Amino acid sequence: MRVITGRAKGHKLKAPKGLGTRPMLDRVKESLFSVLEGYGPVRGRVLDLYAGTGALGIEFLSRGAEYADFVEQQPHVCAIIQANLEHTRLAPYGRVHQMPVERFLHHRRGAGSYDYIMMDPPYADPKIEQTITTILDHGLGHEGSLLIVGHSPRVNLADAYPGATRIKYRRLGDSCFSIYRLGSDSTGAGPEA
Repeated sequence: MRVITGRAKGHKLKAPKGLGTRPMLDRVKESLFSVLEGYGPVRGRVLDLYAGTGALGIEFLSRGAEYADFVEQQPHVCAIIQANLEHTRLAPYGRVHQMPVERFLHHRRGAGSYDYIMMDPPYADPKIEQTITTILDHGLGHEGSLLIVGHSPRVNLADAYPGATRIKYRRLGDSCFSIYRLGSDSTGAGPEA
């Protein structure tokens, strides 16, 4: 697992041993960022939920994001995220929060400060849609923010939720991601292929 491009390009990232985390594969990550950069250069603030190794938030920072919050529940995994931030020399631009995602979202209610909200929860997580609606209800993004959801092809997400419309869906093998644009108009057309 490595940083694909940007100021930390080529840095290898640590990952915890065992199957407790499931980092997004490099080819899926490459596809995701290729799509994201089609909407314009990566800038602004990032929220990386279920951060695991921190690879996604670090990729955002490497590509030009100004700041990232990483949310992960397990202490030993949080230590790996911090080590990865230091190894890539991106530690001044990120903060690791050791707590459940639900608690972080509650504490940040109304923050409205994130340009990208990334969530890559465990594939079997039955609360994916509940977390999406909590993010939207709690106002963590703003008009035009992008919400990116990594998920299994067996998880069927809606094309729109109150306050967000899916603008892209992509499947690569047993991995998928959906990208939603936040905004008051959630009646747009379905996702692009």
